[in-house]
Amino acid sequence: MNLDIDAINLQFSEDPEGLIRWAVSLDKRAICTTNFRPFEAVILHMVTRARPDIPIVWMDSGYNTKATYRFADELTRRLALNLHIYHPRRTRAHREALEGAAPPIDDPRHAAFTEEVKLEPFQRALREMAPQVWFTALRAEDTTQRARMQPVSINADGLLKIAPLLHWNSRDLYRYLQEQDLPNNFDYYDPTKVEETRECGLHLQH
Repeated sequence: MNLDIDAINLQFSEDPEGLIRWAVSLDKRAICTTNFRPFEAVILHMVTRARPDIPIVWMDSGYNTKATYRFADELTRRLALNLHIYHPRRTRAHREALEGAAPPIDDPRHAAFTEEVKLEPFQRALREMAPQVWFTALRAEDTTQRARMQPVSINADGLLKIAPLLHWNSRDLYRYLQEQDLPNNFDYYDPTKVEETRECGLHLQH
């Protein structure tokens, strides 16, 4: 795609819904990833308003909280999400029978664990769905790496990455949920990140 990324970022820096409409208007194969963490209803509501049938991709590690699974089901029904779930090739029970509980982040096995439960399923999703546009709910306040990102970028594989909510803070997101009467989920845990300010590696690779 021959795009003036700087101009697009300037135009839509304060207009996430406008950015989503612009990206949808490109008429390219698109996906939106989610992990059903806090405030995920915002990006899912915005993208499905612009394109109701957009594939929503969830890399379900098998380690989510019960509340997260209930939230995912509720939001899928409420927004009629076209949900595509990608699991690791081994179930959690299979993995833990052989290797025990999820390793902590200072364990040398943690990188292999992250690869198995999150990175490999996402690579599989990219191969099978072959998207040209990727919507993500990345936010600059999450990590120092994300604070350096732009709402629109093109990765090394030519995938157009759209992060409409990059510059929104929790107050902005909460206000949107209230205005749209959307549910939220605060009982969330990601064993590949553990700490909120730590990257799992997915957005560093892509």
